[in-house]
Amino acid sequence: MLEDLDWFTVLIVNVNIMIHSLRYRMSLHKPHVQKLLKQQGLGYSMSRHGNCWDNAPQESFSGHMKDHVDNHSYTSLKVLQREIDRYIHNYNNRRYQWGLKKMTLLRTRALKN
Repeated sequence: MLEDLDWFTVLIVNVNIMIHSLRYRMSLHKPHVQKLLKQQGLGYSMSRHGNCWDNAPQESFSGHMKDHVDNHSYTSLKVLQREIDRYIHNYNNRRYQWGLKKMTLLRTRALKN
């Protein structure tokens, strides 16, 4: 069952994990995948047909992260995972974003509440 999830993009949203699927990969609708997602407490999203903008935020994030991660050599998967965790933390808490009036994601969310 887990092999069906290997191509999904995983987003960290606050402390919740969100699985995002491209529309042409419809495995999210397979009963065993739905059961697995529910058992693990995972939410999911899927792009709407013909709307490339649905993926834009994730593509942007992935592109920035790959630029950072690809420039380094890692001695183990654990070291790489720590670096990805550090990058996500900095992205959400320290990196200001032009589209958010030069505020961090955390600051923007705090202002909305």
